[in-house]
Amino acid sequence: MTDKTMTIRQMCEDFDVTPRTLRFYEAKELLFPTREGQKRLYGKRDRARLKLILRGKRFGFSLEEIRQLLDLYYMDDSQETQLRETFVLAQKHLADMQAQRAELDEAIAELKTQMDWGSARLAKMEPKHAVA
Repeated sequence: MTDKTMTIRQMCEDFDVTPRTLRFYEAKELLFPTREGQKRLYGKRDRARLKLILRGKRFGFSLEEIRQLLDLYYMDDSQETQLRETFVLAQKHLADMQAQRAELDEAIAELKTQMDWGSARLAKMEPKHAVA
């Protein structure tokens, strides 16, 4: 991406989000567009932040967790603190996702077993001499 600014419409098109979403992230102090009258202009920093916000949401991070991680970027330690905190949080979310997947796999297996039983019962109930 270039250093040029983008309008809210361009941001919405490029990131497949709604204007309401961008305004919400701005209200939550996750994005900081510049203003020209009523017009919001998003720079390179806002685009990078939005990309990280959307990725974090996809991974199950809360907006507060994302905000805290983004705020760590400006510490004077070459982003070491940000990277460490992100890694710790990512480990927690990965463990949660894996537990959810295990529960889902178990539910799917149980549902398949019940469906097989139901299918067998239905097959026994079908008339033996159906008209072709």
